[in-house]
Amino acid sequence: MTHPALHGLLARQQRRHRLLLMTLLLALVAIWLLSLSLGAFPVWSLSRDDAMAWQVFWSLRLPRTVLAMAVGAALAMSGATLQVLLHNPVAEPGLLGISSGAGMAAMLLLQLAATTGLPLSPVLLTVASFAGAMLVTGLLVRLAHRQRLDMARLLLLGIAISIIANAVMTWLMYFASDVSLRQFMFWMMGSLANGGEQLPWSLPTLLLAGGLLIWRAPRLQLLMLGETQARLMGLEVARERGWLISLVCLLTALSVSLCGVIGFVGLVVPHLLRLCGISSPRVLLPASALGGALLLLLADLISRVGLSSGELPVGVVTATLGAPIFITLLLKHHAER
Repeated sequence: MTHPALHGLLARQQRRHRLLLMTLLLALVAIWLLSLSLGAFPVWSLSRDDAMAWQVFWSLRLPRTVLAMAVGAALAMSGATLQVLLHNPVAEPGLLGISSGAGMAAMLLLQLAATTGLPLSPVLLTVASFAGAMLVTGLLVRLAHRQRLDMARLLLLGIAISIIANAVMTWLMYFASDVSLRQFMFWMMGSLANGGEQLPWSLPTLLLAGGLLIWRAPRLQLLMLGETQARLMGLEVARERGWLISLVCLLTALSVSLCGVIGFVGLVVPHLLRLCGISSPRVLLPASALGGALLLLLADLISRVGLSSGELPVGVVTATLGAPIFITLLLKHHAER
């Protein structure tokens, strides 16, 4: 291909990427405004003197929509990063057991606090979730290195660890009191109902960690070429992988500590973006942030207005949307081998 032709191809590709990012941004703004408008108190039905309804809007609905966008972006970027690092299109924090490890650690801390009467702060809960996520990730990396596991076996190992963590959480639920049981159900099924209270400190942390992940996208792009090629281009592979995994664990831990275990966001969004022709981490990570925010905001809207008698757990909604895509990916991957 001649130089002018290559330059034209790259220019068209950049225009498509900009168009997709702009489309995702506009769709996100539209769904956000719709989510703000709908609910128990529709905005168009509120009068200027309805102080209680406006208080609900400002203190509950607005923080909840912001939380949905932040957590959705965090989970989608985490999934996109893991898929590049592991060279596996079905890798994501939920399927690899990272989310379950974070949730298990949080539930153990909740049970300890309920049993001993010790005070429990949101920051301590996040620290426990981060420790659980790092423990699972470290175990996966160590076993993969020592046993020389391929990507398929690594995924199966992550699923097995997730099953073990879910079993521990089920045992904790079985022996929990009525008060603790409601908290544990929150962690198991995922909910955006209570995390908005922690936005003043959690949102800056999510934005910082997500920004650092996008900033390291060029290094992640080098890792796509393989470890040997990345080293030849001057990248310290082990240190860079450690940074990326730590950021993924932090984003996952924050998301779990705020909203419980919400799966499939990190799987569905990067996969759909790749179907749109995006593979470069420089574009994939910011596009995943927009797409993840859009998906979880839409799932939360469905969970709030889907039933007139109550609220669906948002984790159930994302699992309903994501499980068929996961099955399709597995069958496609098996057919290509």
